[in-house]
Amino acid sequence: MALAVGDVAPEFSLPDQNGTPVALSQFRGQRVVIYFYPKDDTPGCTKEACNFRDQWALFSAHNIAVLGISKDNATSHGKFISKYSLPFTLLTDAEPCPVAESYGSYGLKKFMGKEYMGMMRHTFVVDGEGRIEKVYLKVKAETMADTILSDLGLS
Repeated sequence: MALAVGDVAPEFSLPDQNGTPVALSQFRGQRVVIYFYPKDDTPGCTKEACNFRDQWALFSAHNIAVLGISKDNATSHGKFISKYSLPFTLLTDAEPCPVAESYGSYGLKKFMGKEYMGMMRHTFVVDGEGRIEKVYLKVKAETMADTILSDLGLS
């Protein structure tokens, strides 16, 4: 079950691309975009990450942190960041993906007639008090960052 606007965002601490733990509580007092995505360096995920990269100046100017979360390990995240010059943090939520599950972003998926458990492409904006401000369950990867900035009146 996904979270709704007004819910308290589930707390977490996950390793980043350098293996350093990053906790949601570190960002109290500022907005945070948490976006869950299936896999580093795949077409849709690359478009989504690059859209956040291309809009980074606006996120940064408004003191909004961006955290991408997938099952990929630190090495994979490091290569993805380096290849596309991503200026934000990527976190590893290893299977069974407890953080993604707490956000309703891990579950049964279907692809080419096969069912499997996987990461959903969902995005959440968390306000400075740690509450869910925006929920995006139908994400258009190539324009997610633009949509968030527009919805927050910042574009």
